[in-house]
Amino acid sequence: MGKKDESTEEKMKQRVQAVLQLLKKQFPLTPKQEKFCNNACVERFLRAKGDNVKKAAKHLRACLAWRESICTENLIADDFSTEIAEGVAYIAGHDEQCRPVMVLRMKQDYQKFHSQKMFTRLLVFTLEVAISTMSKNIEQLVLLFDASFFRSASAFMNLLLAALKIVGEYYPGRLYKAFVIDPPSLFSYLWKGVRPFLELSAATTVVSSLDYEDSLEFNDFTSYPRASSLRFDPSSIRSTAKIGSCSSSRFSFTVSHHFDSLKPWYLTLTTEPPSSKVGPTASPSPLGPALISPLNARSLSFASPTARTARGNFSMRKSLFPSTPLPQRSKAFEPVKVAHPRTPRPSFLQSPAMFFRRDGHVSNKAERSRESFLPFLKFYRRPYDEMIYRSMMRPPLGGLISIVKRRHMSVSQRF
Repeated sequence: MGKKDESTEEKMKQRVQAVLQLLKKQFPLTPKQEKFCNNACVERFLRAKGDNVKKAAKHLRACLAWRESICTENLIADDFSTEIAEGVAYIAGHDEQCRPVMVLRMKQDYQKFHSQKMFTRLLVFTLEVAISTMSKNIEQLVLLFDASFFRSASAFMNLLLAALKIVGEYYPGRLYKAFVIDPPSLFSYLWKGVRPFLELSAATTVVSSLDYEDSLEFNDFTSYPRASSLRFDPSSIRSTAKIGSCSSSRFSFTVSHHFDSLKPWYLTLTTEPPSSKVGPTASPSPLGPALISPLNARSLSFASPTARTARGNFSMRKSLFPSTPLPQRSKAFEPVKVAHPRTPRPSFLQSPAMFFRRDGHVSNKAERSRESFLPFLKFYRRPYDEMIYRSMMRPPLGGLISIVKRRHMSVSQRF
């Protein structure tokens, strides 16, 4: 096995040198182009073209011409200050394998106010920032397309195809996975028609964020001040209520010490009559002593008709809470007959594929796509922070701010 690996590495090195020789025969490369065309870059172009030296050299030459046309080497953050401030395209972090996770969160009217060249430059700038943050042995990245701001499926399809075409043609071998999150309703029909003709369709998955609302393990946003919870916390306010009994001229109000009860309070009749009475004295009631219950404790104007009728003396049931009536006995449970759908009869008008369809195929595919997106869900839910993203930019991509900051740090370190 070791000899085979050494032989394949030698063959790959020979092919890389052959590609570089073909490039230099046409016209010499600039220092920046030679830096871009390193061994790892040429190997990615060779793998994309099936180890064909001529096709790889032609593809690499077209890529160099395209990069020169959009001035890739001169892209800085100052050209996209508005997009960076709004979080249109940024790097959300790195996954467990240290791959950068790139998020595109554009609105539908972005293409109305910006040209296609401006979108291309912004995408290339974000890709260059992601590549600059990669470690030595990492070559791929993850793309998250947030389509929740789009209502038109065709408008988002044009944006998605343009981005995947740039990544596939001019950054071969760089895409690990791409996820389309919450696309418009008609996007699935357009995607079925376009997917067979797309080169990166196998690495692209369409998911919905509604399927992950029960995933609580990624709700770790308490450390972010802008994403802190606004729910009322009763423990933050000291309670001034005192637990005990409170008596009036006729009734006493008692609060139980058990907080887990459904009704911790109840009314009882005071045993000792008050020494002084305020107001007119009422004649003794024919019902005898007043019995407190949910029916006669309230006003008669709001009481039920049963409370207004005269009732004889009745003994109170001994229970934990005298004022809480016992629930009525429920009737015997009668089994409900469920009408199961009938199995459709086979018809000659149906497609022959119906006879070979497996019911678990669609569910298994949806489950696999759901599990593949779980490691990147936290990057999608994490709020955008401009300072964290700018800290990932290395000069000269960071623009004037990063250069001044780097110079200030170097001068301060001297003293």
